[in-house]
Parts: sequence; structure tokens; C-alpha cells
Amino acid sequence: MKHETPTAAEISDVVLADPPTPVSALRPMALLERAVYRGPNLYSRTPMIRVQVDLGSLEAFPTNTLPGLSERLMTALPGLADHGCSCRAAGGFPRRLRDGTWLGHVAEHIALELQALAGQPMARGKTRSVKGRPGVYNVMFAYENEVLGLKAAEFAFRWLNQQLPLDLQGLQGLEVLNRAAEPGPIDLDEALAELRRLARASALGPTTRALVAEARRRGIPVQRLDEFSFVQLGHGSHQARLRASVTHQTSHIAVATAADKALTKALLAASGLPPPRGVVVRSAEEAVAAASRLTYPLAAKPLDGNHGRGVSLDLTSPEAVRWGFDQAALHGRKVILEEMLPGRDHRVLVVEGRVVAIAERMPASVIGDGVYAIEELIARVNQDPRRGHGHEQALTRIVIDDHLRERLDRAGLTLASVPALGQQVILRATANLSTGGTAIDRTDVAHPDNIAIAEQAAAVIGLDVAGIDFLAPDITRSVRETGGGIIEVNAAPGLRMHLEPSEGQPRDVAGPVIRSLYPPGSRARIPIFAITGTNGKSTTTRMVARILRAQGLNVGCATTTGVYLNDDLILAADASGPKSARMLLRHPKVDACVFEVARGGVLREGLGFDACDVGAVLNVTADHLGLKGVETLADLAAVKEVVVANVRRRGFSVLNADDSLTQRMARRARGAPVYFSLRGGEDMPAFLAQHIAEGGLAVVHLPGPFGGQVVVHHEGAATPLMAVADVPANLGGAAGFNIQNTLAAAAMTFAQGVPPDAIVAGLRGFTSSFDQNPGRLNINDRHAFRVILDYAHNPASLGALAQMIDLMRPAYRRVIGMVSIPGDRRDEDILAMGAIAARTFDDLVFREAPDGRGRACGEVNSLLTDGALQAGFPSQNLHRVLDEHDAAQACLAMARPLDLVVLLPSDINGVWAQVEAFRPASPPQ
Repeated sequence: MKHETPTAAEISDVVLADPPTPVSALRPMALLERAVYRGPNLYSRTPMIRVQVDLGSLEAFPTNTLPGLSERLMTALPGLADHGCSCRAAGGFPRRLRDGTWLGHVAEHIALELQALAGQPMARGKTRSVKGRPGVYNVMFAYENEVLGLKAAEFAFRWLNQQLPLDLQGLQGLEVLNRAAEPGPIDLDEALAELRRLARASALGPTTRALVAEARRRGIPVQRLDEFSFVQLGHGSHQARLRASVTHQTSHIAVATAADKALTKALLAASGLPPPRGVVVRSAEEAVAAASRLTYPLAAKPLDGNHGRGVSLDLTSPEAVRWGFDQAALHGRKVILEEMLPGRDHRVLVVEGRVVAIAERMPASVIGDGVYAIEELIARVNQDPRRGHGHEQALTRIVIDDHLRERLDRAGLTLASVPALGQQVILRATANLSTGGTAIDRTDVAHPDNIAIAEQAAAVIGLDVAGIDFLAPDITRSVRETGGGIIEVNAAPGLRMHLEPSEGQPRDVAGPVIRSLYPPGSRARIPIFAITGTNGKSTTTRMVARILRAQGLNVGCATTTGVYLNDDLILAADASGPKSARMLLRHPKVDACVFEVARGGVLREGLGFDACDVGAVLNVTADHLGLKGVETLADLAAVKEVVVANVRRRGFSVLNADDSLTQRMARRARGAPVYFSLRGGEDMPAFLAQHIAEGGLAVVHLPGPFGGQVVVHHEGAATPLMAVADVPANLGGAAGFNIQNTLAAAAMTFAQGVPPDAIVAGLRGFTSSFDQNPGRLNINDRHAFRVILDYAHNPASLGALAQMIDLMRPAYRRVIGMVSIPGDRRDEDILAMGAIAARTFDDLVFREAPDGRGRACGEVNSLLTDGALQAGFPSQNLHRVLDEHDAAQACLAMARPLDLVVLLPSDINGVWAQVEAFRPASPPQ
């Protein structure tokens, strides 16, 4: 197993130091929090589980100070010896144990090894100390199934704790991983049994697993749609769906036809193909009567059965026919009785009309040794690690049932019989792998006639993926010469006998199926645009969506106000997280996706996609600091950087050239760098001028009349795209923050190859109306005064809004503002918000958010007031109202003709409706 080497770019490396002197009062190890990252995240480009642990007093005890611990670990879990760790070679982890490493790192490797022993091997993990918190570590490891992964983490910490000396044992916080967990010792074998049960319950079947692996090998994204084997390949309108080997291209009529064995036989016979003679019967008496008109030996099977269930072969008497009917009737009311064709049992796999693999199937059997009875021999065969329950492994365990006992009885044997040395005992009449059979690859030796017959049979039934059950005495000779033929055509054929035959060459049968869904030159992905930053995300997201709509695409868009398909609101919610992204990528009508990516979703579970085509970081300013481990602007920038760090190799990272924190992201951003800047004139940044001189792409604002121009620099040429004033949302150039959003949207879409005409058309149609861009600079002129509604909720966004208001101020008598800020922001941020408001408005109404987010009622208003008064705002013009709707009503009632009322609500829809419905108590004077 390989593990990532710590790098200087990450939060902190694990570096061994001399342990401090142990203290007498020991503080136990405690689990503090956990996160399940389902997509790229702050720590990795791949899904991971993170468990934050405080080692407490154990920080003073690295592994080289704990006698016998390494030996106990290696004895109980010998697979740890193969973990490479940072040494990147087998034996690396044992070396770290000997040299000394901390217990969080040990728990990481135990969790990985437990998953491997459960049948889900993972090879990536890392443990990092948390900056500024001695003894606290983030323990991270890859997982396939999150339920199993979390359970492996729980067992890893519990079992590691009990390997410590008694006076050092102690583990708190298990409820972080499992609310029902009880502290105390665990039995490792029992723990592994539970993990294996979870693995079996969640594992894909071998056919689906092979198809998924092949899709991923080709870079096709995969989403599991249920807990079984229903899987989506690709995204949006380029998606394909499958369940095992049934694909979205599989005809329902063809599946129904294949399930009706009598109809299948009739269609094959009508096409000149060789099926056996047979008849459908509904009772044992009818079966016996029909047998007299057929030629023995006969076979009985359910009319619509599969996997060999209820099939009886070599029926040579009326009594045997009656018994065979009874067995088949257990699986269906109608039974088909047919003559047995001569030959060996073969399965021919046909994909898109071509044979891709042929396997000879051998019935379950045991070989005698002259010592053990048949029952013991079966138990020994079932110990083969390739055998599992059902379809979970390459082979299936042999089950002792009535069919097996009847087969032995025919041979004059019982389960207690002891076969002679070398004697083969056939245990089943059928050769299905699902009943314990084995397979021998015969693909390269089949006669061309037999291949042609199988291909014609698949075509007659109409299946895109078909399993032809083909009897032939000698597959190397034509059945037209030797006798034999087709006994069944199966929809949803299993692939495992071809992927892992018991003998012969494994065949790549998953490749042809995936190629049939995605032929060369076809696309599995749709364009993904991901936009993050402190401010401007929602507006830029909607601008990009508008441009793509102008290009004629069906656009899925997820923002803080909801999930949209074109102009239709699918889900009203804060949809800036990964769940909404996955929802749109599953939608079959979506041609392109535009995602607003908020900090919270990235920290909670990572991105909702594996990579984007165009990622953009608009800006990084102080907001949400002091929350979820994000203490500084550099920490916040690291979270935002996740978007551009996960751009596809041939994609584009769009960065704000006017923001020093986003500039620095170019070092880790993937794809080609693209910049946008408000400083497109003589004050253009030097690095940007060099980027343009080298042929790089940049979209800049060139100052001039009517708000100036949007100019595209690309491959050494400068091309004016449109006037800033041509975008209604820019308010003639007064809304500088929307000019910046315009530049970002133009840069993202131009980089992706959207024609300039479509970019211009989309932006010209983009307004600040409530319908198009709710909560973002919405203007209401229904009254004698103007109302602006905006979601500005941090000092940077209010500062940008203040610049616009200053430009507009000469047109208004007075400017009234309703202002607040979420209660989970730092005191200094709330004070700054109050100070900016004081410099912006003539009359102020401070309000509380509906949720105080941890602060007492009135505390936010008090801090806002302190900030405003410290900035010199007159106290007689300042009002404090707790409820935002009451505060909005106060602002509206205060307004007079030619006033400007600026409302910054949390409940955007509710306050907008309040503005629309407002009627003054008396005509304004």
C-alpha cells in the first residue's frame, strides 16, 4: 500500500520530536469530529474519511516508547508489513513504527488494513497535525463504502486503544463515528466478520463491478443510483445507465422475449437456427403426456427462469419427468419440457452483434481421494478463496440441496459415500456458475459457423448484450455437422466466467460493453463550470448560465437560491453544496452545469464532482473566519483553491488578477490559467501584462465612456467584446462589483469555446431583476422612492455596494439602509460592518438575523451599533429592530419621495414580497 508523503503545502507535516515528559494526570485519547468527503476536498483529490483525534497525554508516547506495541500490531494484522507509508515501499510502515510515529498515524493504517481484510482494499491515507493545536491530528484514509469505512475507523481506534498499556488506555468521543458504539474491548475476528458482512451487503456484483472498473479506466464518471447494481455512467445528457449487463440500450421487448423460452425457440426456428424441440406444460400429468411425443432424454425448466434454477436434465422416464416438472414449478407456473441436444455446455457472449467470448461450462463436481466422503470434499472445495456466496466472487460455493442429492442418487451415491482416488463425482446436472460450476475459455477455438449462429440468435431476439447457451459436442466443429444448437438466449448475462475462467485466458468483455455505450469520439461528460469566492458567486453563476442558454444548451444551475434547469426552479433551497451538484449531473436533460461552490459544502464533504472544465475563484475576503478551522484569510483561500485545484487537465482556471490571494492560486491551479481584471488600462498589473504578452487569455475592463469596454486578450490580440453599459446589471457602469462578475463570466465561457456572439447575447439579456437574479441588486421602483434589495452580508460586499451608492447618491435626497450580519462572524467583522454602514447611509436600521448562530438575542445589533457610533454616526438616526420584516417595514415607512432604501435581508423572497405589497400609511410628503 502506498501513502502520500507530507508536503510543505499542506497544513502541517508529521515531524517527530523529542517527547515531552509525561504528566501524572493522564488525559485520554478523544475523537473530536469526523467528515466523509465524497469528492475532491481540502486534503485530497479523491474521496476520504477524516477523523480528528486529540491524543491527549498519548502525544508524549510515540510508538518507539511503547514496548511491544509494534509486535502486537504486526502479529494480529500481518498485512501491515506491506504498507509502504511515506517510504513508498513494502515495509515502510513497520519502519515508521520502529523509528517512532504517533498513534493517529497508526490508526490510519489499521483502518486501511481492516478495509482490505474485509475485501475493499484502499491504498491512500495521510495523518496531519492540526496547526496551533498540539496533540490534535486529522487522520484520513480512502474508502469505497462510507458505512464500512466509518465502521473500520471505529474498530481501528477501539482496537488500538486496547493494545496500549492499561494505564494509558482510554478513548472518548466514539459517538463521533457511531452513536451506538460502546467503549470497551473488541474481538478482532468478530470485528472483521462484521466488516465483511458490510462489504458483501454493499458490494457491486462481479459483472457491474467489471463494467464500472472499465468505465473508470476510460475516465468516465460513475454514480451509483441505488444500493444494488443500478449505475449511471457519464453526466447529464451524455449519461448511460446499466444494471449488471443490462444497459439503457437494451430493448424491453427483447428482454421479455428472451424470458419466454417457448417464444425464443419459435423465433430461432423460424430463422433457421437450431433450437431443441419442446413444449410448454402446466401440470405434471401434462408433462408426462407430452414426454411420450418427444424423444428421451428430456430437460425440464421454468419457462421464464434463469441462473439454472429449477432446471433438471437427463430425464429418461415418466417418473423422472414428473419429478423434473415439480422442481421447475417451484420457480414458475409454466414449465418447458424439451429434448436434450447432444454436446457440451457453452456460454457465448455477444455484444452489439459480435461474439466477444466463449466459455465451456463444467458442472459442479468433486474429485475423490479415497479418504473423505463427498460432503467433506464439497466443504474442501468451498474453501477455495475464489468461491463466495451468490455472485460475489469469481466462483460460487456448492450448495447441498435436493437437486444435488437427486444427482448423487442417480449415480448410486450419497453424501456419506467415499469416492475412489481420482474418481470425479458430478454434483449437478446443469453447468451454471451460480450452482457451483466452473468455466474453461474456448474463445479462440470456436468454429466460424458456431460463432455466426450465436450472432444471428442475438440479432433475432434483439439483445445488445446476450448470453447464448450453446450445446456442441465439439466447439471446434460446426454444430450443423455434429449436432447440437441453441438451448437459450439470455438477457443480462453474467461476465464473471469470461473475466476469470477457471482455465484459459481471461477475456476483456467489459471493454466491448462500454464501447457500445460510448463509441470512439463520443463524450461521457458535459461541461462543468464551478465558481467560488467570497462575493459575487451567485451573480456570476447566473451570468454564465445565461450565456450558455444563449448558445442553445439546456443548462443546470445550482446557487444559494435553488436548483434550476434553464429558467425552471427545480428545488428551492440553498443549493451551493455538493448534493445539488450531484442532482444536476444525474439529470438526463442537462447539457452543461454551472455550480456555485460555497465554503461550507467543501469543508463538509468536498466537491460534488470529480473535476470541472472551468473553475473560477472570484475573490477572497474576510468572511466565515473563526469557523470550522478556518481562522485566517490564508485558510479561507486554501478552501476556495480546491475548485481550481480540481480542474481537468485540458480545462481552465479563471482567477481574479486584482486579488493577491487568488493570484497565488495559479501555482496549484490545474488547466490553463485565465485572468480577469478591472485594471485593463495603464494601471494593468505587470504579471498580467506579461501573461497577455505571452499569448495568455485575459478579459479586462478598459475604462472609457459608458462605463468602458470589456476586452478579450487572447493569443496576442486584443478584441473589444462589448460595452460595460450594454449589460443591464452593470447599471451603466455604477455597479463595479457586477462589472467584475461580467468579466469573470465572459472569461469562463470564452475559455470554454463559447462563441463571442453568444457571450454578448447572454450578457445583454442579464438584468438585476428579482426574477433573473433574486437577492442581488434587485431594484424596485413601484413607489415614490427607489428600493434596492441585496444579499450583502459581510464587510467586503457592503463596501462594494457602498461604492455604487456613492456614485448614485446625487440622484437621491436621502439613503436609508437596513443592515445585519450573521451572528457566527467574529466581533471585529460585525464592528466593521457597522462602521461601513455608518459611512454609507443617512438613516440606519440594524436588525438581527432569524438565527443568532450562537449569539444572544440583541448581541449582533449591539455590536453593529458600537461599530457605527465609533465611526461617528449620529445616534438619533440609528434604529435597532430585532425582526427583519419589522425592520424592513420601518425603512419603508420612513421613506419619502426621492429617497433610496437599501434592504439587506436574509429572507430574500419574503422581504421582496413585503416591498411589493407595501402601502404607505399616508401619502408621502
